[in-house]
Amino acid sequence: MSDLLLNLDTALPPAAKRNSEGNWKHRRFIKRRHFLESKGFLKQKQLPAQAPLPKWGKSGEPGRDKKWQKVDKQNDGAGKQGNTTWEGGSTRRHRALPKENSSQGAKDFPAHPPSGVPAASSGASARHNRTQANCSTGKVQKSSLLSEYESGLPSAQAAMPSKMVAIDCEMVGTGPGGRNNDLARCSIINYYGDVMYDEYIRPVNPITNYRTRWSGIRRCHMTNAVPFTVAQKEILRILSGKIVVGHAIHNDFKALKYFHPKSLTRDTSKIPLLNRKAGFPETKSASLKRLTKQLLHRDIQVGSSGHSSVEDAQATMELYKVIEVEWERHLATSPDQD
Repeated sequence: MSDLLLNLDTALPPAAKRNSEGNWKHRRFIKRRHFLESKGFLKQKQLPAQAPLPKWGKSGEPGRDKKWQKVDKQNDGAGKQGNTTWEGGSTRRHRALPKENSSQGAKDFPAHPPSGVPAASSGASARHNRTQANCSTGKVQKSSLLSEYESGLPSAQAAMPSKMVAIDCEMVGTGPGGRNNDLARCSIINYYGDVMYDEYIRPVNPITNYRTRWSGIRRCHMTNAVPFTVAQKEILRILSGKIVVGHAIHNDFKALKYFHPKSLTRDTSKIPLLNRKAGFPETKSASLKRLTKQLLHRDIQVGSSGHSSVEDAQATMELYKVIEVEWERHLATSPDQD
């Protein structure tokens, strides 16, 4: 019987050579990391460590300056916070500040950074230097204290001039004996006295008394007068969201069948400060004619032709300007008081 010979190779096959660049997941990670680094999305601690930059010399090239050596020597091992960072391009350099109470450190620290290093913003650096000087010496400028105090006071003016108007209306009599008041003319002027709206208005009810001596309204004015409903919409559109100044203004709003927010209403007939300046009793309501004569030294509502609503509205705005700052500050500190 013949012998069987088996030829078995027990040697292990050679290990596959690993790609030095890693598998495809690693290569994709490296590629994305390089992309994020180029865009500046990675934080400073995520960036690879960089070799320390050489010291700056007087000429702006790498080197060692004696003054900087002294500063570095004083800061060695100090562990103080608040390092100064100068940026030039994408490189950064941190250098600790000398002690504030050390006269020697302040003397050795150069007034300007070495050449080649951009200076910080002049406004921000100036404020930072003044703040550090005041804190180190324990002195605070009086102007700083005054500005902080004034910043806590309410604003002297509640709104922009474009948000302020003055209104005056003229009424006629309707109903039996002309006892009912209906709107027949309305004038609105802006903060500077320019006319924004001035129209004759035809009441809904028939006019039984024109009251020409006071209102200045005549029958001819009603020929081309605007209907009340049309005028009311236009007037309320102008008054919406604005501070409205008027004299005995509740009568004007009643004729308009409208209620304006109290916080946006300034009635010159109910401002005690205005009466005080004019020398009138504060508890009584003075007429617009008397206040204008006393404070503005001007005569209004004279003659037999009646009142002019434009003239009255302009006088009302000028009277308000006399006490505008004091009155607005009073309202800001005491909003609930009338």
